[in-house]
Amino acid sequence: MTILTLFWVNILAFAIFAVVFSRPNLLGFAKGGKWYLTWLSVGVITLMDELTSIFYAPAEAHRFIGTQAIFFIAFTSLIMRVLSSRMVEIAQILELHEIRGGGVYSFSYFVLGPVASFVAVASIMVDYILTACISTVSAVYNGTAFVHMGTGMQFVLIMAIIWAVAGLNILGIRENARVTFGIFVAAAFVLLNLIALGFCRIDPASTHIIYQSGASVVRDLGHHGVAHAVASITTGVAFCVLAYSGIESVIQTAGLCQTWRDISKAYWFLALTVGIVTPLVSALALSAPIDFKAHEEDLITHWATVVGNVPFGVVVGVFGSIILIMAVNTAYVASSELLERVAHRYHFDWLIATNRRASLYRIHLINALLYSSIILITAGQQATLADMYAIGLLASFCINIGCLLIYRYFQGTKEIRAYYTSRAGTVALEAILLACFVYLAAHKPHGLELWGAVVAVLLALGIPLSRRYGPEVKAKRRSDYPMEMLLALGDTDGPLDVYFRRPGELDIGTTAPNAAFVTFFSPRQPIPEKLAPNHYRFAIQGGSVYRSIRALLALLADELEGREVRVHFGWPTSSWLDRMAVGVFVASLMRLPKSFPKLVFLMEYTGPAAPAEGAAAAGERAAGS
Repeated sequence: MTILTLFWVNILAFAIFAVVFSRPNLLGFAKGGKWYLTWLSVGVITLMDELTSIFYAPAEAHRFIGTQAIFFIAFTSLIMRVLSSRMVEIAQILELHEIRGGGVYSFSYFVLGPVASFVAVASIMVDYILTACISTVSAVYNGTAFVHMGTGMQFVLIMAIIWAVAGLNILGIRENARVTFGIFVAAAFVLLNLIALGFCRIDPASTHIIYQSGASVVRDLGHHGVAHAVASITTGVAFCVLAYSGIESVIQTAGLCQTWRDISKAYWFLALTVGIVTPLVSALALSAPIDFKAHEEDLITHWATVVGNVPFGVVVGVFGSIILIMAVNTAYVASSELLERVAHRYHFDWLIATNRRASLYRIHLINALLYSSIILITAGQQATLADMYAIGLLASFCINIGCLLIYRYFQGTKEIRAYYTSRAGTVALEAILLACFVYLAAHKPHGLELWGAVVAVLLALGIPLSRRYGPEVKAKRRSDYPMEMLLALGDTDGPLDVYFRRPGELDIGTTAPNAAFVTFFSPRQPIPEKLAPNHYRFAIQGGSVYRSIRALLALLADELEGREVRVHFGWPTSSWLDRMAVGVFVASLMRLPKSFPKLVFLMEYTGPAAPAEGAAAAGERAAGS
């Protein structure tokens, strides 16, 4: 029976992913000269971040409230769905006012001004710091669950992961949506098999434990008065909110989506995946016959060996470690983007200096030092890190929903918008989140101290800067616009040539009006010098030169239909790292002719031109002979 169940589960999963992979523009698409991520891409990126909490949140919740964690993890999932609907409304409001991305920081700045936005930044930074720390610790504990390794060696491995991920980001090597989606597919198969095995080999006493989890909560709510009921809900949600850390990441990436409706679809995707999987896995694991005290740090990995076998437990532990390390990388990337946004606003240029790889290396180094310091202070104890984690998470939730209430009641009542949520429901949600924050602040002094310290530092640095450089003057970093190039090319006759050039390549072969030279540059670095009237400089979109090229080619194919457009690519020869990467990049370029069959593609190398003086001397010698 078990084998048959696993067979059909895998066949069904394979069929679903086959249908998904057959869809065009699965993860991103080009429109109007810009590259956008789809709702599925944003949803998967956030899911991989949120899914990591399965490996530590159920055990930490059980440590405080016992088997009631089964009920409250499911109940908290419903609260997160309500919170998600408010996040969608915030995304719509930000889009209405032409504010792209930034999430909690942008919305709090828009509604309350700079001081409140610094508190929001501090709360998010505490989240990122503790996400990186607890994910690294949990990755080591789960990945080495079947290896006899001393505490000292585990500590060394934790530090190695933190600094290795920092090094990759300093080198400018970042994961992309395709890699994340591939790992998501593999992890989905592993988790589906784990859940199927959990049902097939469920312990006879487990169903009674699950039932008693809900029954005990009902008894607490119905037989001890209103005050006790409120206290029970507050403590239950406060200890289980950690299971849904990362849910705010969707609105943080809103600037990469075309509209707020993509944010709405991404949140529905999360509700139907991690919103169901997390309570399900938690219920099955926490009702299993396991010594929870002995396996707080590797609960899910050990449960996989209980319902499966040791090899399957190793597979679950390895995949758990992979997605946990990906969460560490997400913390580096997201915190650097947040601090970059703040630093741009207040002209703190020293912090956002970049290296040759367009990496914010100073921010990455500061983050690595912060993560290492927290690991040293907590001695790498997962329980201590979990105690600290939820404070910043709840603080950011409270700020978000509080700002939404203020906006709805005092600023947004006359707007014509397509999406509204209940004000009464928003008030109730804010009351629950505030109660949870106050409770944890009173009972988790370490978390409160860390959050308070980060808030104090940012306020001490930020308020003088906001006074010096405020009120803010909205200004976008200057780059050329694709329509400028299209208008110039459209006014000419005959074939059109578009040459792609890297920053620093000074070869502009012709200034003819029917030719255009394109350079993509990182928006973190100064715009390259304009070498000729037909030289156009565009900022990289979506963190990828290839995506930026596709977006521009899609615009050329649509707007210049009927014209012969020849697209020219050269070869990167500037460094050994570029030459290593050229194979991957060329493999991507080989897909372009199928995507744009009406364009002509040429890949060519032109040797350096002889210097004018050398050429003249050679001509004189030839004439003399």
